Parts: sequence; C-alpha cells; structure tokens
Amino acid sequence: MKRIPRSGYGLFQLLVVLAVIAILIGLLLPAVQQVRMAAARAQSSNNLKQIALAMHNYAAANNELPAGVNDKQFSALFHLLPYIEQDNLYKSVDKSKDCDSKDNAKARKTRVKTFDSPLDPLVETLSAGGTNYFAMVGSDVSLAKNNGAFFRDSKSTLVGSFPDGTSNTVVFVELLRGDLGKKALTAERQHVRLKAADLNNLTKDSGVKDFKASKNIAANRGSAWIDGRFLQAITNGTRGMAEPKPDVDCGGEGGFAAIRGYSFGTVIALGDGSVRVINPTLSLTTWQNACNASDGNVLGADW
Repeated sequence: MKRIPRSGYGLFQLLVVLAVIAILIGLLLPAVQQVRMAAARAQSSNNLKQIALAMHNYAAANNELPAGVNDKQFSALFHLLPYIEQDNLYKSVDKSKDCDSKDNAKARKTRVKTFDSPLDPLVETLSAGGTNYFAMVGSDVSLAKNNGAFFRDSKSTLVGSFPDGTSNTVVFVELLRGDLGKKALTAERQHVRLKAADLNNLTKDSGVKDFKASKNIAANRGSAWIDGRFLQAITNGTRGMAEPKPDVDCGGEGGFAAIRGYSFGTVIALGDGSVRVINPTLSLTTWQNACNASDGNVLGADW
C-alpha cells in the first residue's frame, strides 16, 4: 500500500508563524491598553460625577453644602455617603465621637469604591478606607477659613457662596494617594508633615529642605475618606501641576498642596456638577483662580 506523505510545518515556517503571532500581539497590546485607559478615565469621571451630584442632593436637602471638616474631623465625603447609596455605612458611625475613635475604626477601614480611582495603579495595594477624591478648600493655606467651597465648619451654599459662578469653581479634584512609605522618593507619593503651629510661618520653600533630607516624611495622602484633615479628604490650590516642591501638611490644619495627577491631566468636578479634565500645562495662576470661588478673576486661556 502506497504511503501518503504527511504535510507539516518545517522549522523555518514555524518560526515565521511565531514571528507573525508576536507582531500581532505587539500591535494589539497598545490598543488593549488604550481601551483599558479609556475605561478607567470614564470610571474616574463617573465617580467624580456621583460625588458632585451627591453634593447637589445634599444641598437640596439641607440648604447648604457639608462642611469641609467639622469639630469631630469628619470630612465632606463622609456627609455625602447617604447620597451615594452608602446610608448604612453612614448610620454605622458614631458622630458624637471623633472620626478616628476606636468605635469608628470599622467604618474608617471600609472601602467605598466610589472613592477609589481606577486610574491610580496603587489603589488596590493600599489599605482600604482611602480616597483619591478631595474636597477643595480654596487657594489659601488654612482650613480654618478659606475662599473655596469647603473649609473648617463651612456652611457654603450653591446660591450665595460662588460669586465667580459654580461653573468656574473647583469643588473636588482627583489626586494620587500616598504610598505609605517612610522615605522621600517622589513628591507624587510622599509629603512633609510639620506641626500645626508651623502653618503661620510657611514660606514658598517650606518643606523643600526636609524632603531632601528625608525628614518629617509622611505618605498618607488620601488614606481616610472619613477624615477631613488636610491631605486626607481635603486639599487646596496652593501649588500647581506636578510641582517638584513637596506637599506640606501642618498638623492636619492646612499647608501646601499641588496637583498630583497623571500625564494626560487631572480629573476635577466643578460647582455646577460638571466634570472635566484639566491640562497638565495649566498655570498656577489659572488653577488658583479656579479654586477660589470669589476672587472675581477671569480664568485664563489655558483653562
């Protein structure tokens, strides 16, 4: 019986097929990454949209916005919980005690997905209970009194507290969270922590020498959505986009903060409830004007 020869790939042909497959994978990966990035940006914008909408619903129910931080150190985000379908979590908190009381430890460590940005690559590896979305106190350093929508014991209203217009005023901004490290590696993830008394003596270079010497380093930005102290769930517009100088926290009562965002820009929410991405080349002047609700300045062309 005559044998029929089998057809098959030779070594050269096999190598060609593998090379073609490798090229196709190489071509597809960037497309997949772009799709994932687009989805993450859309989810981040949706998170901020929910927070901004919750702010409006809170204002409708209470005739004012929540305080940026109150006497028990609770944040504006905490007070918005019932308006993002987290009423049970809100009710589980003992509001007569400080936000970091042991009786509120369980709630403090609860992950709220709306407060996590899918754009931040460290989110899933950090402890639960954090946030990437920060209430905006204004363009000055102190939480005690400022010119934005949220500050200590603030009672802002959508009608009277935005002379510049709600569509021209930043109310929430997305920032990278701290990596909980102990050494100064990058201003994107670490900052300098000073005493509350140092707030009155800040200069434009405060924190720079400490950061270079890896002294007084903290890396807990955004580690507690429930906490309204500075750089926990509230920030200000005192330093610009990707500022090389470190953020400075003065005992939770204020300090310096930059926009710690992404290469494509930073996602923000405005007082009218709209969400947009600001350009990474945005000037400090324009940024501070946008964080100030009542300076009367026209936003720059880079806005």
